[in-house]
Amino acid sequence: MTAAPSGPAFSVHDIPFSTRGSWFGISPVVAEKTYAEDLHLVSHQNGMHAVLRLVPLDPATGDRTATDPHATPSLLSWTGSEGRIDLTYESPDTVRLRGAGLSLHIGAAATVLTPFSGTYFYREPGADAYVFTSYETGRRYRVTVLSGTVTEALGTQSLGSAARGVTIDAEAGAAWELAVEEYQTARRPYASSAPFDQIVDTARAAFDVFADSVAPWRTSKTPAAELAAYVLWSASVRPLGFVTRPAVLMSKHWMDKVWSWDHCFNSLALAAGSPTFALDQFSLPFDHQDETGALPDSVTHSEILYNFVKPPIHGWALRHLRQRLRDPLSQAELTQVYDRLVRWTDFWLTMRRAPGSALPHYQHGNDSGWDNATTFDSGRVIVSADLSAFLVLQLRELADLADELGLTDDTHKWTRTADVTQAALLDELWTGDRFVARSADGGATWTSHSLLDLMPIVLGEHLPESISDALADRIEAHLTQYGLATERPTSPHYLDDGYWRGPIWAPSTVLIEDGLRRAGHGRLADEISSRFRALCETSGFAENFDALTGAGLRDRAYTWTASSYLLLAEAHEFRRAEAAEAVGG
Repeated sequence: MTAAPSGPAFSVHDIPFSTRGSWFGISPVVAEKTYAEDLHLVSHQNGMHAVLRLVPLDPATGDRTATDPHATPSLLSWTGSEGRIDLTYESPDTVRLRGAGLSLHIGAAATVLTPFSGTYFYREPGADAYVFTSYETGRRYRVTVLSGTVTEALGTQSLGSAARGVTIDAEAGAAWELAVEEYQTARRPYASSAPFDQIVDTARAAFDVFADSVAPWRTSKTPAAELAAYVLWSASVRPLGFVTRPAVLMSKHWMDKVWSWDHCFNSLALAAGSPTFALDQFSLPFDHQDETGALPDSVTHSEILYNFVKPPIHGWALRHLRQRLRDPLSQAELTQVYDRLVRWTDFWLTMRRAPGSALPHYQHGNDSGWDNATTFDSGRVIVSADLSAFLVLQLRELADLADELGLTDDTHKWTRTADVTQAALLDELWTGDRFVARSADGGATWTSHSLLDLMPIVLGEHLPESISDALADRIEAHLTQYGLATERPTSPHYLDDGYWRGPIWAPSTVLIEDGLRRAGHGRLADEISSRFRALCETSGFAENFDALTGAGLRDRAYTWTASSYLLLAEAHEFRRAEAAEAVGG
């Protein structure tokens, strides 16, 4: 057992072990916020389902034995006092395992009560292979023994609640080895001439190429960059079901979807080094636009949800994406993205503006992406300043796209609509020192201590200086030691783990940092970037973070957090290099 893994080490309790393109990972997370004692093969087809339980055993007693699972991008290992087990991905649908000194039991993840659900288990006739057929995922998982001995096979061809699984061991001093494949209906017998260590080396080289493409600028001063690249790499899946393109899920824990604003941040992080992959991320939700032009709330393998939408940050994102791509979009690509962005913008202008209203509205906090922000405490169907600000940026991007495409009338139309919308935003929702929200039916306005109220800073250079100054002052009041709290810490509604009522989130950080910088507030933007980068370097890439302690909260392997770190770290490294060059020059 000579495999010598390299690269960033991580805990599989925080980040699933997986590979680019795979629909399954190895993790103890078997349901939302539910951690098992043992690692499992966890599938993300038809939802999140733990399929196989992987249990290291003491070969002398046959009992479960304590081990320490640890991982690098190419190798997952269990180590114990008696020996070690290694696992690596040979391909997106196949893993190889090898062990010495420890036995391994691979069993169905859960006991079932009827013959019509759960996992059916049988030995493949004429082969040293065992197949688990999963009702939940609709896939088969074949265990092929390459060396070693099957010491026990429980529940073959059983129905109902019988235990089912296979145990493998080897003679003292020898190693056992097996392959586990995921497939749909049938597959020829497993065959591979590659030795285990070569597969590890190949996996590591593939990840290195990816990391070098998305973060070639990384140095010792960006210590989390390589792990951030792995979070993106490992959370990606190949096209399948409703996922029409190679995609980066939010996570291969329980947040295993593409939501129609997180994809923007992942697209931006991938743009410079992996442009085709980046364009796939940006385009995927647009593949599912409905007849009104609305984007789905989320997309995954077997489900598309339209009950909510997400905010129209796509004009902002597209502008940055085009700046980050090595080559300009082709005429065909430009035309397609323009047409899709037009339909998405028309949705907000026609379906989400009340009669006679110049400003669009949300129907629920979920539409904003800030599900339970205190801005929505006084009403759910509201006109809020962040939405209009995003829409203005999208309208201005449409004007630029129309100009590039030679659509002069459209250029004038979008510019005029942007100006009118921004004027209405400032006239109706700016009080002289802050923005307010109001019911979409008109009437009273209200304020909150939510950072959402300050999001119009994304307008950056388009804002009057007095307004951007006032917003910057209020934003600074949200800045803790670790970053921007989504609810001001002095608010009576602040909650340490209150989702959008306190914790630090990556997307709000990136959007506000960018808006401040474009508005001329570089010092504050630098401070926000510095604190968020330091937070990720100490607390990882969680869904969100306790604003007062920096502790990672909720799902601990969130891709838009990793992408946001990469974006901010890259920009900081370039600014640092430019400053050093200026001094040296």
